[in-house]
Amino acid sequence: MTEALNLKSRLLRRGGGIAAGALLAATLLTPAVSEAQTITGVMHSGLRVLDPVITTAHITRNHAYMIYDVLLAQDENFEPQPQMADWEVSDDGLTYTFTLRDGLVFHDGEAVTAEDAVASLNRWGKRDSGGQLIFDVTESLEATDEKTLTWTLSEPFEPLISVISKQSALPPFIMPKRVAETSADTPIEEHIGSGPFVFVEDEFDPGQRVVYERFDDYVPRDEEPSWMAGGKHVYVDRVVWVNMADQQTAINALGAGEIDYIEQVQVDLLPMVESNPDVVVERRDPLGYQTMGRMNFKHPPFDDKKLRQAALLALSQEDVLATMVGNPEYYELCGAIFGCGTPLADETGSESLTSGGDPEAAAQLLEEAGYDGTPVVLMAPTDVVTLNDQPVVAAQALRNAGFVVDLQPMDWQSVVTRRASMDPPSEGGWNIFFTNWMLPEVADPLINVMLNGRGDDGWFGWPEDEAVEALRADYVAAASPEEQAEVARKIQAHALDEVLYVPLGQYFFPQATGTNISGIIPAPVPVFWNVKKED
Repeated sequence: MTEALNLKSRLLRRGGGIAAGALLAATLLTPAVSEAQTITGVMHSGLRVLDPVITTAHITRNHAYMIYDVLLAQDENFEPQPQMADWEVSDDGLTYTFTLRDGLVFHDGEAVTAEDAVASLNRWGKRDSGGQLIFDVTESLEATDEKTLTWTLSEPFEPLISVISKQSALPPFIMPKRVAETSADTPIEEHIGSGPFVFVEDEFDPGQRVVYERFDDYVPRDEEPSWMAGGKHVYVDRVVWVNMADQQTAINALGAGEIDYIEQVQVDLLPMVESNPDVVVERRDPLGYQTMGRMNFKHPPFDDKKLRQAALLALSQEDVLATMVGNPEYYELCGAIFGCGTPLADETGSESLTSGGDPEAAAQLLEEAGYDGTPVVLMAPTDVVTLNDQPVVAAQALRNAGFVVDLQPMDWQSVVTRRASMDPPSEGGWNIFFTNWMLPEVADPLINVMLNGRGDDGWFGWPEDEAVEALRADYVAAASPEEQAEVARKIQAHALDEVLYVPLGQYFFPQATGTNISGIIPAPVPVFWNVKKED
């Protein structure tokens, strides 16, 4: 498979569209399914990690939406809507009752029960930032009958429905009880959901190819689709994801009709795509992404606050975004950890980031902290267009300030795997990596996983920060949106002072499809239900 894809890439780069197209068709289709109506897409990354609880990687989340469903989902107005279940809340705000809708069945033919949902929520709550806060005040979560689960709190948690219905990082996907009882630190071994597509495990080539087939027993909701909410109607037989790290290869394949979809098109290659009358280019997500850097608090040098602050001072949003995106129409300088254009946006403490960096101040902090030359192990993915440039730009900026940097190239799925390691950098660990978030994933303190200060129980990097945990509790207890905004401003200032992470601005990447593809939902998460393909 790998050799075939490499040959296909070489042929396309040489302009051999017909020969490469024939090879691609042979690679993607087998005789048994060649007549099936198939959408072939190139996603932003290959898929290797399949468990949506142990990682926040977007490609894993995208995979999870294909095969799993959720109890509640937010629509395009950020309003929670019933998906697998309806809900009621007691007058005192302490009891939440969820009732599963009719027709829910797993891909193995077993009915979805309340016990499946309880086990799934328990596992999710051990890893998710907002879920951990809910379980801090959970008195009980139990299945009271086959279709009813009752969540009882010891004190009110007003944002519970908002957290349960969030669309990313981490959505509480519902799995069979036997699967959900897997430890939250151990990858699941069965990939069976009740969602609109079935994962075809025997055709899975990790990092290269993923195949999904329509689940004929899925019963869509009656409502119109809106973001992750509403009816999920599947109009094709199969969806195939193939990995093409080279954008030129993917664009040529789309123009030749050998693939149907590119999730993210490199901005500097847009003229080539837009000139093809058989291709449609559009911005799927109106909100865009935040790109950011995360340091490891467990090991030198970034276990030292002054050295984290020095790294922040060394970095420039303009340098990163101009290299990464190029066209200023597709990026925006923004120092708000909750994203610009969101209700909680505030840019306190980000002045150096948005004004070109301050390498002299960074060098002074290095001297004050007694930096001893400990190398900064910087993981650099080489196969994701939206993550290729940040590590290179950052490495040079850190070197300019006086850091010793060990830039280690690897594919993105290796970064996803390695960033979970708490080992010292010299033993397979790391010091810093870069990633991207949709704005809805970072827009408030309960959703934003980088603001989890619970050490080893938090997100990769593992800061132990009692102050930010207290501030998040204040946010939950706030009696009005104005009080929430005031707490959020305090969190902004604290997060950048402690350098919980480094916000590096916002950007937008368009998607591209063949003109025979219609019905793609304009949502931050790319989904393939409601999508139609004309032969």
